[in-house]
Amino acid sequence: METQVYGALGQPGVGFIMAIIVGALAGWIAEKVTNANMGFFSNILMGIIGGVVGNFLARQLGMMVYGFWANLVSAIVGAVIIIWAYRAIRGQS
Repeated sequence: METQVYGALGQPGVGFIMAIIVGALAGWIAEKVTNANMGFFSNILMGIIGGVVGNFLARQLGMMVYGFWANLVSAIVGAVIIIWAYRAIRGQS
């Protein structure tokens, strides 16, 4: 049984406000990378969900993600994956 407590984005030390900041930045960058057209709140939501997905994938690969920049990169990767999957399911380019 895992005893470590995870904060927001699945990592210790990332609180609620930092999750929103990282989520907003990651969502905005993922929006620009994928040429998506989302709003501000959608960017935050995509970034936060992307952070959870990115950190989950990093843990599955045996990598631990700590710090602002590492969380930002993993959130961007997760958000891009989510946008790509959404487009694949909906059939949009």
